[in-house]
Formats: sequence, C-alpha cells, structure tokens
Amino acid sequence: MNSLDWAVLIGYFGVMVAIGVWSHKRVDDVSDFFTAGGKMPWWLSGISHHMSGYSAVMFTGYAGIAYQYGITSYVTWSFPIAIGIAIGARLFAGRLNRLRSRLGVASPLEYLKARYNLPTQQALAWSGVLLKIVDVGAKWAAIATLLSVFTGMSLNQGILLTGLITGVYCTVGGLWADALTELGQFVIQLLAGVAMLVTVLGELGGFSSLWTVWDKLPDSHTQPTVGPYTLTFLLAYLFIKTFEYSGGMWNQAQRFMATASPRQAKRSARLSALLWFIWPAVLFFPMWVAPLLVRTQKPDASDSYALLTERLLPHGLLGLVVVGFFSHTMAMCSSDANAISAVFTRDIAPALSARARAWSHRAGLLAARLSTVAFLALSMAIATQVNSPTFKDIITVVIKWVAGLVGPISIPFLLGMLRVFRRSGPTAALGSWAAGLFAFWLTNYGLSDVQLQIQIVSPVATSLVLYLLLGLVRPEDTEERDAVLARINSGGDDDGTTGAWAVAGAEAGVGAGGGGAGGGRGAATGLAGIPEQATGPEGLTGDGGTEDGRAADGRPGGKRTGGGPGLRP
Repeated sequence: MNSLDWAVLIGYFGVMVAIGVWSHKRVDDVSDFFTAGGKMPWWLSGISHHMSGYSAVMFTGYAGIAYQYGITSYVTWSFPIAIGIAIGARLFAGRLNRLRSRLGVASPLEYLKARYNLPTQQALAWSGVLLKIVDVGAKWAAIATLLSVFTGMSLNQGILLTGLITGVYCTVGGLWADALTELGQFVIQLLAGVAMLVTVLGELGGFSSLWTVWDKLPDSHTQPTVGPYTLTFLLAYLFIKTFEYSGGMWNQAQRFMATASPRQAKRSARLSALLWFIWPAVLFFPMWVAPLLVRTQKPDASDSYALLTERLLPHGLLGLVVVGFFSHTMAMCSSDANAISAVFTRDIAPALSARARAWSHRAGLLAARLSTVAFLALSMAIATQVNSPTFKDIITVVIKWVAGLVGPISIPFLLGMLRVFRRSGPTAALGSWAAGLFAFWLTNYGLSDVQLQIQIVSPVATSLVLYLLLGLVRPEDTEERDAVLARINSGGDDDGTTGAWAVAGAEAGVGAGGGGAGGGRGAATGLAGIPEQATGPEGLTGDGGTEDGRAADGRPGGKRTGGGPGLRP
C-alpha cells in the first residue's frame, strides 16, 4: 500500500465515524439504540441483514477453501444461507417483528421470560453472549490477518485499530449507525468486488474466461461438493444456517425487528436472500481462479485473495479492496456488539440487579453504550488467542464453534414463537439447550476422528429432537404462554402496534385506573407500556405511562399498575 491507498483507507474510517456521530442524533432511548425505533426502511434492513452476515473471514478462510476446492465454497456456504433466509422469511421474519411491534421488546430474548421462564432466558442469554465473544474474536483476527499482509502491522495492532474504529461509530449511533454504515460498506464492496472481477477477467483473457477458464483448473474445482465439504455437510449447513440467519444470531433478528411491520420484515428477508444468492458468486470467482495467478504461502491458502489483490490491482483500487475487507468485518462485528449489548442491558442486567430494573431511559442508554464497549474489548482480547491450540485457526472457530453452538441457542428462541410448539415449555427449552451443548463437546473434544459434518450438525439436531420430544412428553403450555404466542402469531402483515394491543388489553381485562386509551390491564393481553414497572405473572415489566395515559415513548400506556404479562418497551 502507498499513500493513495492509505488515503482511501483513512477516508473510509473517517466516514464511518461521521455516520456514527450523525446517527447519534436519532437515538433518544434504548428502543432507538437497539431496534431503530421500528422506523428502518425494509430495503435498508435487507442490505444491513446481508452485510452483517459475513466478514473478512470470506477473504481468508473461505478464500482458502475456494483456492483449494473451487465452487464448493459457494455451493456449501452462501447458497444454503440464501435458501435458509428465504425459509426464514416465511417462518420467522414477521414474528420477530411482532416481538417489537406487539410485545414492545428491545432485545430479541426479552420475550423468553414470558414464553418460558427466567432461568431459560438467562441460560440462552449467557451462552449466546459467550459464543459471540469468541465468534467476533475470530472476525477481528481475520481482518488483522489481511491487514498484516498489506501493511506489515502485527496481528494485535490490526485488532486494536479495527476494534477502536468500530467501537466509536456503533457505540455512539446504535443500530441506525450500524445500518447506515453497512449501506455505505455495501456500495464500497460493490465497487471493489466488481473492480477485482474485471481485473481478473482481463488478466485471464477477457469476459469469455468466465466459462473457458475451468479447463485450466483442477477437475475438483467444478464439483459442487468435494473434500470434507460433502453433500451431507451441505444439508447440515442448510439446516443450521436456516436457524442462524433467520434470527438465531440475534443481530440478524434485530434487522427484522427494526422495520415498521411484519410485511416489511419479510421483504427485508427476501432481499437479503437474493443478495446472498448473487453477490458471493461475484466475489468468489477471483478466488476460484486464483491458482492460475498466485501461489499461496500458507498451508490453508488463507492468504490467496490478499496476494491476488496485491499483484493485480493498481494503487487506489488496492486501497478500495482493503476497505471492502474492513467493511464486511466491521459490519458484522458492530451489529453483533449492538445485539449483545441489547441482551445484556435488557435481559441479563435486570435479572442480576434491582437497580438495573429501575433504569431511566438515560441510564439504560448509557448502560447500552458501556456494555457495547465491554463486549468489543473482550472480543478483541479473544482475537489475540484465535490461533492458539484451543481455537486452532480462524475457519475452525467460524465453522465448528459458531455453527455447532448456534443451534442449542436458536432452537428454543425461534421455535418458541411458533404455535405448533406451544406445548414445549421451560423443560423442553433448557433440556434441548443443555443436550445440544453436550453434543458439541462430545463430537468436538470427547470423541476422536468425528467427521466435520457430524461435528456441525449433531448439536442442533440433538436440540431439535429433544425440544420436540420433551414438549410431547411433558407439555407445559399455560394460559399466559398461550397469550404471548397469540400476540406473536395473530393478525396479518399489517402495522400492528403495541398501542392497539394495549387498547385491546384495556377492553378485555381489568381497568387499572390509568388515563387515556392505554389505561387498563388484561390477564391475557397486557402489554409493554401499560404500567410503570408493572410486574405480570411471568415477572416482566413495562416502563411507566404518564398522567394522560401515554407511555414514556409516546405509545398508549396505563398509569401505574398492571397485572398482565407485561414486557419492557
């Protein structure tokens, strides 16, 4: 990299920080910080969902797979993700949106306290937080590896630089900053990816090389499944990614929650699925033909794309591609940081401290920002150890740890929203979660010579089977849990709002003496914003209303008391 490349990189960092500062003006409370107040356009949500789904690991770990095995890198990675998101668009996207619009929650896991119980919510929250610290640590290590190739920075220096820049804009601007920077990053990656594709095609003889170059590559390069990436692996990956990218990874759930209505959430998911189907193929082509142009130095070929970029691109464009590397990693890491902050602030902290349950909007927002910083710092510390014997290497963390552990966390969370699983209660949720974690340990560390696809699929398959069986053997459906499911599932794709449901609660339940249309509480339909710290049968709370019956964020709400299964807005 020369001065022109550095100017492009520094300019990019400056724009990211500026977006964060601008987004700060749009954040007044935790709802704005975590779910953009439900005001995010569906197309921005869709692009944000897509960009937050992959990182610089694509240009290191998956670049190595593409270099060694060819098109299987697309067939067994981005293609099943596209299919999984399309499935999730129908099953989960609209329901995730209703968590915010009808239950008034700001964290994806807030509803679990009413759907199951407090221990279930805490088990999923803590294990998910710990998993994401490791996952994001791998992403920091990936971008630092690329940065070291181009600049000569050490791994730790690269981790510190990218972590600090990301921390500034996502801590200040919340989800709005994440989404807007991801939009800018998408445009940058579009330009960089197309520039790389055109350059490689020119090097290989022109546009016709798209179909003529394959004879010069190993035969295995055109096989959809090859090596350890078998058909079984593909099916296992599709199974896992359907849960992970449909909301099992909480940052993905936030994008659907941030849109105005269930219909827009579904459109957002479909756009993301379409992008996953098309765009990775454009990025992968240079990696597939890289054996004809560069010789890698690392055994896993994870340096292939960086070497290709250094050889082929002129200065300026080189800086743009390096910015593209950063864009993916920073998009994912910042969105993960926001999601984890939401879970800590809304789910973990209130369970640990009575003081946290009484946080004002200002105190809650400050806690959200501080927890974001803490998460980024911990993940950066983990990143320095990603190549240790415990984690082995970047791609191992991403494929084994994340794919293996996301199932036990996402099964109770996502399937708990579907009416067909109404009988599965706390026993099924905790039992499936614990058994899935044990299956991960057994196949990865307890037994030797276990196939990769078995290591990946066994935890989520174990969790799914136990969740179903325990729900049948020991049904735990109750009136309160059925009421939560009714709010998530009833109605169409309209802009159903918390206020409308609060009115329904007032009509169906017992008046609480609150002013305005939002006064009242219903045993089956009491919702967020009804009372000031009102505690329902499941122990969840709602922030207070004012004398005229309005909740603190402007929605209809009751005055001070309430008996329904309220949820904090």
